[in-house]
Amino acid sequence: MTTRTLLSAIALVTPVQLMIGGIIFLPAIYVFWLSLNQSSFGQAATFVGLANYAKVLADPYFWKALLNTVIVVAIVVHVELLIGLGMALFFASGVPMRALLLAIVLAPYAVSEVSAVVMWRYLFEPDAGMMSRLLATIGLPPIEWAVNPSHGLAMVSLLSIWLHLPFSFIILYAARLSIPGDLYEAASIDGASAWTSFRRVTLPLLMPALLIAALFRYIFAFRLFSEVWLMTGGGPARSTEVMAVYLYLEAFRYNAFGSAAATGWLLVLASLLLALFYLRRLYREMFARA
Repeated sequence: MTTRTLLSAIALVTPVQLMIGGIIFLPAIYVFWLSLNQSSFGQAATFVGLANYAKVLADPYFWKALLNTVIVVAIVVHVELLIGLGMALFFASGVPMRALLLAIVLAPYAVSEVSAVVMWRYLFEPDAGMMSRLLATIGLPPIEWAVNPSHGLAMVSLLSIWLHLPFSFIILYAARLSIPGDLYEAASIDGASAWTSFRRVTLPLLMPALLIAALFRYIFAFRLFSEVWLMTGGGPARSTEVMAVYLYLEAFRYNAFGSAAATGWLLVLASLLLALFYLRRLYREMFARA
């Protein structure tokens, strides 16, 4: 590569790098600095070191929010991946009216979170909601998401799965379509059953796509906010808070910017640790065997 070509490449890449630095890294550095200070509206920042982190980690509401986040994330991601995998295999098997069914499956991804929450609130309204009446007709109690914390977390989990299932489905469906049909023909000639073909051919070749979908969904689910805030507001008595709602309350209700910034960095750390596990597994699946 000549010097002129290198300079041209640097000139083309530099604006993008500056934009990324200005949008991502500079705010992240400022938030980290803020997490080491005590600050509020109309108050100058005072350096307190790691006191904000100690305060957050000693707050029982933080640990409750973290537990709720882990529960919701575990339910949402794993159920979503299982349903998405089943749907991907179903569509790849040659289902009739595929175009129409694809449009129906992908439709929730076009719905805004606010509209989805409003719709689900009316559908599952305990006294008059259509879904509540349907549950009553088959002898099941309504989902009391407004007063029962476990019901509230279940409702948030179902809503999140419905909203984001198309994301996981489209990744797994594209990966399934990329598997050559010759492999299944060879497996059939060798006498492999449908289950054996899935276990020995489909699943190993889908594993990188499964890991990518799981990685992104874990990171996105850790930042879950709109569904919880609009559905339950973290109530009753802060029993359905998740990490993002806890951060919002610290910053904009209690005006504790230092504690909120520390919570944000703890959330980033948890996401990075989780991402590291999946990235290492993804590396082994995609490159280590090459």
